Amino acid sequence: MAVTSDIEWTDATWNPVTGCTKISPGCTNCYAETFAERFRGVPNHPYEQGFDLKLWPNRLGLPSTWKKPKRIFVNSMSDLFHKDVPSEFILQVFEAMNNARWHQFQILTKRHERLLELSPLIPWAPHIWMGVSVENQDYAHRIDYLRKTDAHLKFLSVEPLLGPIDNLDLEGIDWVIVGGESGRRPRPLREEWVQSVRDQCHQSGVSFFFKQWGGTNKKKAGRILDGRTWDDMPSKMVSNIDEHC
Repeated sequence: MAVTSDIEWTDATWNPVTGCTKISPGCTNCYAETFAERFRGVPNHPYEQGFDLKLWPNRLGLPSTWKKPKRIFVNSMSDLFHKDVPSEFILQVFEAMNNARWHQFQILTKRHERLLELSPLIPWAPHIWMGVSVENQDYAHRIDYLRKTDAHLKFLSVEPLLGPIDNLDLEGIDWVIVGGESGRRPRPLREEWVQSVRDQCHQSGVSFFFKQWGGTNKKKAGRILDGRTWDDMPSKMVSNIDEHC
């Protein structure tokens, strides 16, 4: 668990599930897998099982212990809608989020079909943000599934951006994050790909956040695009501080 996070668009991470399996090109150089596998076999370590899927019921109540309101990235080390996560446990995670309404929760998935399948059962609330990952044009169809859910705030993680996406349908989308891949073998990110997504966001009135250029030294590469940083947050973003009890 991380009470703070180095991820530019969130404040903290919360992992009631860890571990995952690859499903599309964006998973190829998964940072979470690389991190978790370093500890495989280390007795009593949270990642003793490496990146094998594991549920952590004892972590469900953690957000309620954080009294200061935060933006919380849910399952930075997994995918909540993985096929091997029981539906009952997914609903328990949402119940835990609804019990801590002073926070804002950010969920990302590549399992768009299961997300839509379970959407009618989910107790959606304005402080729960739902997003899908779109790494290139071939996976833009995930947006259609997200759009059909009952989530109040919908966003896209276009990271790692692996190719041009020139025909984004952003109807019903509130926020788009773009970033390049980092690590030992990062795939290239071209400036014109980022500029295209940004311009499409602006044309559609969608908030745009540029996270990083990535590369083998992401700090050195930075996150400046056309002379400035782009840190827009969703215009529908709500504050639930008054509900904190």
